[in-house]
Amino acid sequence: MPRIPASPAALSRRLLLTAAGAASLGAALTACGGGGSDSGSSSSKPVSQADIDKAMTTPTELTFWTWVPEIAAEIALFEKKYPAIKVKAVNAGQGTPEYTKLRTALKAGSGAPDLVQIEFQAIPTFTITDSLLDLRPYGASALKSQFVDWTWSQVSGSDGEVWAIPQDTGPMGMLYRQDIFDKHGIEVPETWDEFAEAARKLHKADPDVYLTNLAANQVAAWHGLLWQAGSKPYVTSGKSDITISVDDAVSKKLGAFWGALAQEGVIGVEPDFTDSWYAALNKGKYATWIVGAWGPAFLSGSAKDTAGKWRAAPMPQWDAAKPSAGNWGGSTTAVIRSTKNPIAAAEFAKFLNSDPESAKLFATKQFFFPATKALLADASFSGATPAFYGGQKVNEVFAGISAQVDPSFQWPPFLDQVATDWTETVGLSLARKTDTVAALASWQTRITTFAKKQGFTVKAAT
Repeated sequence: MPRIPASPAALSRRLLLTAAGAASLGAALTACGGGGSDSGSSSSKPVSQADIDKAMTTPTELTFWTWVPEIAAEIALFEKKYPAIKVKAVNAGQGTPEYTKLRTALKAGSGAPDLVQIEFQAIPTFTITDSLLDLRPYGASALKSQFVDWTWSQVSGSDGEVWAIPQDTGPMGMLYRQDIFDKHGIEVPETWDEFAEAARKLHKADPDVYLTNLAANQVAAWHGLLWQAGSKPYVTSGKSDITISVDDAVSKKLGAFWGALAQEGVIGVEPDFTDSWYAALNKGKYATWIVGAWGPAFLSGSAKDTAGKWRAAPMPQWDAAKPSAGNWGGSTTAVIRSTKNPIAAAEFAKFLNSDPESAKLFATKQFFFPATKALLADASFSGATPAFYGGQKVNEVFAGISAQVDPSFQWPPFLDQVATDWTETVGLSLARKTDTVAALASWQTRITTFAKKQGFTVKAAT
């Protein structure tokens, strides 16, 4: 998740809590083991309904680490259904601070919660250390059909494990200023070539305006662009084998494209979620924002001066005949393997994110973008016509985009190093307007070197 200052509006601040980005995660192989008791260790044998009934009627308190604001309403729904179970929500930090505390507790063998909110990209960091409970014996597999396919892939292990239950998502689209497009005769670009042409045309017509800003500090956006382009930057096998391909043909295509636009000076590259970036959005410096599905609600709170001027569209495509999308953001609910209450914890994780009323609260109270198919198809959600977007059905646009996200994208188990190295290579090349393709090679070398030092076998891409 991006480390960003407080936003200019309460709504924006709340949405930033799920605008997942470059989470800083500790080195997987040196962080910690599962820790604590093995009482929560899963087995292949399904838990019986009798055991579930007993657990859910036995007075129990669960500790749940989460940064979701005002989550008491969702918890109350669960406690109403299961009066014997009480859930204590603890804000142990947003993203990185929470993960750091969790690793410390796991290593110490005490102090870990029963459940934890965890972003999609952070899951491999904790599964590689056997810290998460496989939820299959607790009936989680039965929920698969309720969730968007790619979100279920994000929480699934190579052997079919279910490591968490999806909570919210961030399929990437393009928010754009209709008024700026109309003023300069720009059509919504359907391909990246059209996007580049529009960037040059717009900046030539008005040197104070850029088609977009590709933040040089935002590796999350870069991963989303890689995802959309069909890249497979990290492919893991078991706990020690990984293929790293951040400078393959697909990545180089991406690097050449964005590097050229940065060097030409027709796009912005300033850091995002800063005071100057907020001001730029409000004054019309940028005509588009390529962002996850949490962006529309976030923007309406942080760029109020531009109300009614924005619209939403899918991202431009590399191949218009084969539309695809990437993802930026989203989180899950996972059960810590050392919990002494695995049944109650698993039932809470499932309920919190699959119960229709609870899931709808996330969408309407916290303004999270849904992971469940039912809510994405719900007319009251998809049919909303916010005035900030000129009455456009923005949720419907992003629901369609979500169906195009590739389910095969994987994350590395050492994302902190990946993010740091990206910022110091690729990000720096964008900021300094130097050779981005060459920077990709440096990024590849640095990640590979780190992985080998951590004990990974790095395989060559095929």
